[in-house]
Amino acid sequence: MAARIVRAWRDLPPELRGAAVAVGAFDGVHRGHQAVIGEAREAARAIDAPLAVVSFDPHPRRWFQPDAAPFRLMTADQMARALGELGVETLFLLPFDAGMAAMSHVQFAEDVLAGGLGIRHAAVGFDFTFGKGRTGSPEALRELGGGLGFTVSTTERIDDAGGLKLSSSAVREALHAGDMARAAAILGRPFAIEGEVIHGDKRGRTIGVPTANVALGDYMRPAFGVYATQTRLDDGRVIDGVASLGLRPMWRLEAPLLEVWLFDFDGDLYGRTIETELVAFLRPEMSLDGLDALKAQIEADAGAAREALANAPRG
Repeated sequence: MAARIVRAWRDLPPELRGAAVAVGAFDGVHRGHQAVIGEAREAARAIDAPLAVVSFDPHPRRWFQPDAAPFRLMTADQMARALGELGVETLFLLPFDAGMAAMSHVQFAEDVLAGGLGIRHAAVGFDFTFGKGRTGSPEALRELGGGLGFTVSTTERIDDAGGLKLSSSAVREALHAGDMARAAAILGRPFAIEGEVIHGDKRGRTIGVPTANVALGDYMRPAFGVYATQTRLDDGRVIDGVASLGLRPMWRLEAPLLEVWLFDFDGDLYGRTIETELVAFLRPEMSLDGLDALKAQIEADAGAAREALANAPRG
């Protein structure tokens, strides 16, 4: 069950106060994040408190760098589902606005964590900073918590036994390189793009490969090319497929698009929300000489995708 999303911290009902919380951006909810949330979970059990996560929307980076390239690894709904799988009951997705950006670290601890949320414990990562100018640290939060009625735990840096860095930036590096295995190893699951199926130019239908098209929005752009995929429909079915992600050199798009051909599927998905895991990168984008060449290449890609998916772990 997905965590409940609450987009406020003022005037909360009693049942939403008093939690043990993990605090941070948690974009991707990767294995490093999961360790911090695990510390909050242990504290929640020890003090018999609800388990929650405190994060922000938009991501603070988007607020301070509004012209930055798209960088998000998941939507709010994806985050809520990932957190629910970790036992988190509530996701406090706090509006990061001018007021929040202007808060000192002391104000944030006093007004938001203690006053608004009434937390009993805060778990943070070793590199956690907060407050205007990023002046707050885990040590500062621990000192403040002592006077405000909550305890604080800090999770030290955790890397994979093989030396794999567990961070959101490392996920983005892997995606940019098309290394989906490395991205999945850091995340603990394949990277997935979720969105509403929109109308395209329907060219694929003319060659027998209708696609479900999803705009990338604020998602980080993985390597452009062709992927083996698994797509979860809104009715719970999971269907293998092959997808093109990018600007489509033969009929160039203004914005990158995910175009998924679902194997052995016949149905209308327009307006429905799907989530597509990019399981394996098969090849970069290429320009081909006409529809016949494109159809032959798609058939070859489909064969490669089926082979990759046959050897991929199933969740």
